Amino acid sequence: MSHRVFIRKPIEEDWQELLSLHQKSKEFHYPWVFPPCTKDECKSYIKRCQNQNFEGLLICDAIAKNIIGVANLSQIFYGGFQNAYLGYYVDVDFAGQGFMLQGIRLAVSHAFYSLSLHRVEANIQPDNITSIHLVKRLGFTKEGFSRRYLKVNGEWRDCERWALTSENWN
Repeated sequence: MSHRVFIRKPIEEDWQELLSLHQKSKEFHYPWVFPPCTKDECKSYIKRCQNQNFEGLLICDAIAKNIIGVANLSQIFYGGFQNAYLGYYVDVDFAGQGFMLQGIRLAVSHAFYSLSLHRVEANIQPDNITSIHLVKRLGFTKEGFSRRYLKVNGEWRDCERWALTSENWN
């Protein structure tokens, strides 16, 4: 498979490109995620990516090198747990074209091989069929349902819990 994307950690100078992506895609993301939408929020996000328990990864077009999506591994735990929560979103102009499948595959590989995690979870709203389809294609298994689990845009949303362990990663 040819790689159309690569992942990298954000740097301070990325705030403008991230802000542009978020503003352009705000309506597309509205029901599912709440990305940073101001200059200060973007800069704060980039600083947060320096924390030990948070790994923000930019998904970039391999040819143009521009940012086309974001994958976050949050609440990273080591020791006996070795777990992280996966969240992600795409630039509306790149949605539905397979870029995120490759990008999230790279992010999960990073979690298992670079961070030495054992388990990655994704909590997805049941109506987000596209996202559920993506994690299924990557081998995630549905483990449960959490009522009023995540607050998005002022409302508590139900989520399905999907997970993948390193033993099941190919």
